[in-house]
Amino acid sequence: MTDSQSQRAGDPLLRIESLRKSYGAGHPVLQGVDFETYAGERIVVIGPSGGGKSTLLRVIMGLEDIDEGLITFKGRNYVSAAGGRTRIDAGIRRSIGMVFQHYTLFPHLNVMRNLVLAPCKVNHETRASATKRGLALLERFGLAEKAGAYPSQLSGGQKQRVAIVRALMMDPTLMLFDEVTSALDPELVAEVEQVILQLTGQDLPMVIVTHDIWFAKRIASRVLFCDGGRIVEDGPPEQVLSNPKTERARDFVTRVYHANG
Repeated sequence: MTDSQSQRAGDPLLRIESLRKSYGAGHPVLQGVDFETYAGERIVVIGPSGGGKSTLLRVIMGLEDIDEGLITFKGRNYVSAAGGRTRIDAGIRRSIGMVFQHYTLFPHLNVMRNLVLAPCKVNHETRASATKRGLALLERFGLAEKAGAYPSQLSGGQKQRVAIVRALMMDPTLMLFDEVTSALDPELVAEVEQVILQLTGQDLPMVIVTHDIWFAKRIASRVLFCDGGRIVEDGPPEQVLSNPKTERARDFVTRVYHANG
């Protein structure tokens, strides 16, 4: 049994069934996506631009309406479509954290205020408690000296690390990462990847969209290859990244390896 298979024991954490999403008539983005995630899995989603990867994450985060399908989380209905409307369970959404490509930090707030805003406002945590937790996380990820700095005073890598810490402040059950290194200079990519690699040690389940095949190979317990709004391949990284079953996936992986070689 592979590591990926052993992590799939028990009930799925997240189940996606027959998911369809389009941007207006004639612009389908997700075309019948089905997959499940399990506790401890680190799923990396790869594929060409426009294949639906980022849209899939935004749907899981409850940021996009859907046309058809159902997402359940721990067996409970989370995102569903009925009668032309999308229903989203806001309570479940709060247990999912997402980090975006372009940081999305509030520029008028310093780092600590960025961190404590959601825990205090959404979870009604005291500022003292949230600040204590924030300082501990900043220390853990080498950012303690930046607690009073503003986003404009941070490097791209530091901004992205703060964005990750901000998501962790909500104690998520599942983390989503959308191309979190693609906007960074090459020398800053490693520091962000290191933070994500540290999170793997605490078995926090993740779904990560990336174009970085080398990073995918290091971190993934499972890889999904998406193309044309569909999951074309789903398997352990040693299979999908080294010996893809489909010609489309083989062509993509070969070209990406060559481009980054």
